[in-house]
Amino acid sequence: MNFSKIDALKQELDNLRPLPSAAVRNLEEVFRVEWTYNSNAIEGNTLSLLETKLVLEEGLTIGGKKLREHFEVVNHSEAIDFVKDIVDRKLELTEYVIKSIHQLVLKNIDDDNAGRYRMINVMISGSQHKPPHFSVVAEQMEGLVKWYEANKDLLHPVQLAAEFHFRFVYIHPFSDGNGRTARLLMNLILMKYGFPTAIVKAANDARIKYYETLELASMENNLEPFVKLIAECVEESLNKYIGAVK
Repeated sequence: MNFSKIDALKQELDNLRPLPSAAVRNLEEVFRVEWTYNSNAIEGNTLSLLETKLVLEEGLTIGGKKLREHFEVVNHSEAIDFVKDIVDRKLELTEYVIKSIHQLVLKNIDDDNAGRYRMINVMISGSQHKPPHFSVVAEQMEGLVKWYEANKDLLHPVQLAAEFHFRFVYIHPFSDGNGRTARLLMNLILMKYGFPTAIVKAANDARIKYYETLELASMENNLEPFVKLIAECVEESLNKYIGAVK
């Protein structure tokens, strides 16, 4: 796949560095709300973008909404902080990091399974893909981290991040919270290479396309449409950053 357009935009953004701190702070807060809203909405959270913002920035509880939905917002924001810390400290992507992110995602929601690989076999609703038997999850996750180590200097960062996301959800290592964790890990990888976070949208058409391209990758081993979808999300974020800084 050709990433020349993304590379040109990334170069343009890099040429503007150091980015003005006020603009960066504002962008990061906007992206935090959008990323949290979209990632949760993909998984069925019913809080709107504005409600998500109010929960995050004002600490409000929204009447008529489940406690779980509020936890999903707060947890995701904490997981973003953790991801940023990993990137800032230039720490490696390890199984410990993966489990720590997942632990934050499911905190106060399912503490028994938070940060622990699944001990049951699962089906994914709406998908023909059958995740591997729980007894091989630990081994496959070890293999995933090895794959990342072997490819992190060979693949384009967008290809690397998108493919890691796909390989992770293919294994489906946790009993719940895999999608959110996958998108956090994908962005951890992008941020390591100096890219802004890519936000997969939850609007109906976008969500359907996201699931369809993942299904195509799972069932027919055709990753191209999924990588292209993630590349479009990266491109949109780069344009937003450049536009705001300029």
